[in-house]
Amino acid sequence: MKFLATLLLLLLLAVGAAAWLVYTPYGPSATSDANATFVEVAPGTSTHTIAIQLQRAGILRTQYAFALIRAYRSLNGLKGSLKAGEYRFDHPATPIEIYDRLLRGDVYTVTLTIPEGYNLFDIAHAAEAAGLGPQADFLAAARTHTELLRPLLPTAANLPTSLEGYLFPDTYHLSRHAKPEQILTTMVRRFRQATAPLGLTAANLQATVLMASLIEKEVSQPAERPLVAGVFRNRLAQNIPLATDPTVIYAALLENRWRGTIYASDLQNPSPYNTYRHPGLPPGPICSPGLASLRAALHPTPTDYLYFVSDANGHSRFAATLKEHNENVAAYRKAHAAR
Repeated sequence: MKFLATLLLLLLLAVGAAAWLVYTPYGPSATSDANATFVEVAPGTSTHTIAIQLQRAGILRTQYAFALIRAYRSLNGLKGSLKAGEYRFDHPATPIEIYDRLLRGDVYTVTLTIPEGYNLFDIAHAAEAAGLGPQADFLAAARTHTELLRPLLPTAANLPTSLEGYLFPDTYHLSRHAKPEQILTTMVRRFRQATAPLGLTAANLQATVLMASLIEKEVSQPAERPLVAGVFRNRLAQNIPLATDPTVIYAALLENRWRGTIYASDLQNPSPYNTYRHPGLPPGPICSPGLASLRAALHPTPTDYLYFVSDANGHSRFAATLKEHNENVAAYRKAHAAR
């Protein structure tokens, strides 16, 4: 009887110790990424090795906590493997919680949000602000790795000179160690996925993206985009310069001399992106267009309009003649001055 009592006591102590190991919070406290603890789990790492990593990093009190959890799951027929990736630990947690995180693959990522209309310079700035490396490295990679467009342009003799226009506007969740080429690969892949239903082909892709980028920069009202596309089509057909300000701004950005406003010297800039001086389309896209602008570029509204200008409320006023256009411009200036 005494033996059974001793055995029961030992069993209770063992169960209590196991419960304490598994359910007692442990680990670092942190208020920012600077003092959080990060653990990188390589693909193919065994549960035992992961537990040792976590113990050495101060996340687990002992590696054996994971062994107990794994044994319990095995006895209860529970399946699932721990996922590779980088994990951030900023507060004490129980081994059960930690195991569950790795089971779900709750890896740490950096969020990079790219709105419609961002150009390469905007994206590079956003990437740097998110802690994903210097702007200069991102810009250099975007001009170097144009081979990422080869699946979209399999027969093109010459690929575009940069990835401008093909970095799809979206929210991305990236490893904080992601290199520019990896980020660009992800964004171009997203472009391919998002635009697949549009029916773009190698034959119309570049012209469509280019036109869509102009539309994206010129109009904020979705319903007006196809009409603006129609205006641009008419001007191109009649060899009338597009005369769109965003291309002038982009030319200045390329030359590292954008000053926040358009000056007379900008309008005289000989850059091929200056659509005031050069009829036809500029050499390439000027931003990352969204799906609405891409659709508008593919399906412009038939119209007699040749001109448009913004009004004071963020909409556009369209005109078929220069006289009407000048009246719309005068009305805009009057409304703007009255504010």
